[in-house]
Amino acid sequence: MKDHRLYVLPQLPYGYGDLAPYISEEQLRIHHSIHHQAYVNAANNLLRRLDDARRENIEIDIKAVLKELSWNVGGHILHSLFWKNLAPPGIGGGKPSGKLLNILEEEFGSFERFRREYTQAALSVEGSGWTALTICRETGRLLTMQIEKHNVNVYPTFQILLVIDVFEHAYYIDYRNRRADYIEAFWNLIDWREVDRRLKEALK
Repeated sequence: MKDHRLYVLPQLPYGYGDLAPYISEEQLRIHHSIHHQAYVNAANNLLRRLDDARRENIEIDIKAVLKELSWNVGGHILHSLFWKNLAPPGIGGGKPSGKLLNILEEEFGSFERFRREYTQAALSVEGSGWTALTICRETGRLLTMQIEKHNVNVYPTFQILLVIDVFEHAYYIDYRNRRADYIEAFWNLIDWREVDRRLKEALK
């Protein structure tokens, strides 16, 4: 029986080969079924460890467990968002329209300026990490967020509209160490419909 209180690897909304030629079937399969699955497994093992300690009333290193839990839960959540903001070529790519485009142009001056800033953020995030386009519920402003190690430099409560994984495991088979080429390919796969849906949800 599936425990509803544990994490589950989400199914992709497309096939493993559907993002080619920008992301190969091999790269996507390994990224999803091995790397993402590892975060899910580790998070669930930590939750079970907490449950066992509470049930048996024994002491554990709470600081270490919670730090490791935040790393793995963060990895699971960010990957789940990442898969959904990608779409096969022909569906993904291009540029947004409507309210999303208007807000991007208002905040950044132009879509091209947004794309340039987002690309620079993804290139320069320290070590491995993520770059996200977020919206601040208090100010209504769109802000770029560099997330280090899944769980560092996160803006609390900011809704993530668009996210890219720039850990090397996201691109090492297809692009080796050429992060810039992978980021350029990413722009051909963005599902702006999903980004727009997240924006509308955040603005409710």
